[in-house]
Amino acid sequence: MKKVLSFLLTTYVSVPVILYLFPWILSHAIFSHLLRFPYFVDLRRPQDVLNHTCNFYLSTEEGVSVGVWHTLPMSQWDAAAGKNLDWYHETLGDGRPVIIYLHGNVGTRAISHRVELVKILSAAGYHVLSLDYRGFGDSTGDPSEAGLTSDALYLYYWAKTRSRGSMLCLWGHSLGSGVVTNAAVKIQEQEGSAVDALILEAPYTRIGEAVANHPLVKMYMFLPGFESLLWNILERVNISFANDKNLKTLSSPLLILHSEDDNVVPFHMGQKLYQISLQAQRESNINTRIQMVSYRANLRLSHSHIYLDPNLSDVVQRFLQNLT
Repeated sequence: MKKVLSFLLTTYVSVPVILYLFPWILSHAIFSHLLRFPYFVDLRRPQDVLNHTCNFYLSTEEGVSVGVWHTLPMSQWDAAAGKNLDWYHETLGDGRPVIIYLHGNVGTRAISHRVELVKILSAAGYHVLSLDYRGFGDSTGDPSEAGLTSDALYLYYWAKTRSRGSMLCLWGHSLGSGVVTNAAVKIQEQEGSAVDALILEAPYTRIGEAVANHPLVKMYMFLPGFESLLWNILERVNISFANDKNLKTLSSPLLILHSEDDNVVPFHMGQKLYQISLQAQRESNINTRIQMVSYRANLRLSHSHIYLDPNLSDVVQRFLQNLT
């Protein structure tokens, strides 16, 4: 028994040392891009899981190719029969809103809860562009905060050149919420105008606070110096995804969706971001639509199942329609 306890104690104490010596371990844990669920879906054949969806690839920078699915609005399905990729791209300028969906960590654009959300958005009349960042799914390259942001920016500008003035909305779930606000800040700086709309689903204040909330990490938080070590490692691997900082400068209309029983990103983080956005609006004297939709814990939507809300399409439609 003593040997077992000694082994467990040694293992426990060694984890902070290993993280300090190999900070990339924390980076891989945050992205979890090697967990390419579902494993047996051919990402080149989106029609196996999504109706009227085409697959294509964009070279966001030298040596990096990212996979994208374009799902048509349901109203376009009949016209899509027998059409090629160029036709799909051309439809982005048909006047219907375009939603760029940036998913969270773990899995690919084919994972079930992401597919179900896209189906809902398609039925509501939106074009949906679903991106697998570099290193995720069948996309090449290695993930980093700067890299994921760069991929999102490339897709945004690619879509904007084809949308002919149609509304462009960035939607980010969990990890993707940080990608959305990073990209939105850069777009606002580069263009001098805000992104048409932002939707953040289960967003965190900043990634370090979300990591600190993980049950495995909580086991170490009482150790002297561990919290400082955690932030030091995040700084060394250049990962911050600071939604709280970004939202202080953004002037885009914003919708936050968060469930009270979220066991990955605590509900209070979404509430804090909502208050930050309202305060930023007051200080800038800009009348921008800021909205938060909260889901009661008894609905059991947790972190990844807000798509099960039967009124979700109505919520999104009311938000976007009021911007036009």
